Amino acid sequence: MPRRADDPVRTARARAQLLAGDRRGDGAADVVRQVFAIQAQDTTAADLGIRARGQDLTAQAIRTAYEQDRSIVRNWFMRGTLHTIPAEDVGWVTRLLAPRVLGATRHRYRELGLTDDLRRRADELIGQALGTHGPLTRAELTERLAVIGIAPTGQAPFHLIRHAALTGLLCHGPLRAGEPTYALLHDWIPATAERGMTGEAAVAELARRYLAAYAPAGVDDFASWSGLALGSARQAWRDLAQAATIVTDGDSAVLARQPEPAGEPGPPDVRLLPAYDNYLTGYRTRQESVDAAFEARVWPGGGVIRPTVLVDGQVLGTWSRGRAITVDPFSPLPGQVQIEVAREVDTITRFLHPPG
Repeated sequence: MPRRADDPVRTARARAQLLAGDRRGDGAADVVRQVFAIQAQDTTAADLGIRARGQDLTAQAIRTAYEQDRSIVRNWFMRGTLHTIPAEDVGWVTRLLAPRVLGATRHRYRELGLTDDLRRRADELIGQALGTHGPLTRAELTERLAVIGIAPTGQAPFHLIRHAALTGLLCHGPLRAGEPTYALLHDWIPATAERGMTGEAAVAELARRYLAAYAPAGVDDFASWSGLALGSARQAWRDLAQAATIVTDGDSAVLARQPEPAGEPGPPDVRLLPAYDNYLTGYRTRQESVDAAFEARVWPGGGVIRPTVLVDGQVLGTWSRGRAITVDPFSPLPGQVQIEVAREVDTITRFLHPPG
């Protein structure tokens, strides 16, 4: 049975994610600061995730935020996966999360023959190449890694590039002909790379940022989203509660602040979310956003999370991009929702293929 349209938990979460109540960010940087982290395994999907939360954003405006303003940065953060976060937070978030990811990857390093010394040499080589030539693509870095005996095929080049990112050496730079490049972190965002807190203060701050964008949520949700150890997450929860920064209600918590007024009811708030959107990956379970009967249509297996049709915070269908955008609702949509879906389809089409 579908969940009620006025489910308070789902409504609050969707509003916090700028996905309901007609809430939207003023620009790409504002969106990312409010949501804190946009899932970014795929470049276009990341752009679509920002678009869905912003006010009349174009692909060029998002690219400007990445490459000219450099106010947002794409790199490996939560759980060692690609996210886009505010540039001013890159340094402390990397220092907080990377050690656990590096530790979890040690077995894979051994399988690939990437010894401590080889990883150190690769970092040095990558740093020299980026310092001399500026941003380079994965293929260009892979070619240079061959000098120290790294085969260009297989996963070793990827793991060495990611290792350089996790150690604070590089981050994603500009796109070149649609292909990502990598740049030296201290060159790309020199004023912010070293800022920020450390230790328990950093964990508590990450928890606070998480709740600002995902609450109501539990400590298990925070640990699942961040990739931090559950013990560290629980300590952060206790610290925030002791400081009266959060209010807990059973297993759930919210920031200790006055809730924003919901405003007058309006038309259905419809957003077409991209694949792997963080609204669907930001919690340990999926029960608040997708009815159990339709989970397999969103998560078909193999790590795939399909693009979804979100209506007032509830997933009511999926969609796909081909020659045209195709929407596949779980059940017939009300007339007003269909109108809003058609409007979103038109907006995304123009976003992906701007006129002229």
